[in-house]
Amino acid sequence: QLQVVESGGGLVHPGGSLRLSCAASGFSVDYYAIIWFRQAPGKEREGISCISSDGITTNFKDSVKGRAIISRDSAKNTVNLQLNSLKPEDTAVYYCVAERRSGRWGCTVAPPPSGIWGQGTQVTVSS
Repeated sequence: QLQVVESGGGLVHPGGSLRLSCAASGFSVDYYAIIWFRQAPGKEREGISCISSDGITTNFKDSVKGRAIISRDSAKNTVNLQLNSLKPEDTAVYYCVAERRSGRWGCTVAPPPSGIWGQGTQVTVSS
């Protein structure tokens, strides 16, 4: 069974950091681009970052640019998203999705035509 599982969410104070993980099973992240999305209550789902299957290409939306680091750990078959300088407006459920895509095509921060979605992990930024 192909699946991804997000973890690492929680409650953090403004200005704090979190590292979210997207663990893949049933397939290798070496052949899949990983895209991170988030959805805040009452808002549309927002793509925020992606990393290509070869780890060479990374992209960030303006909402997290300069505050986020995305990385791939092939040995653990996991992609991590480090979020720093968190703000209350970062509060959302964070999802990762795996898209079968050659590294030569990079990655796109957009819903893929076909992907493997996780169930999400809650991030709450509050004092």
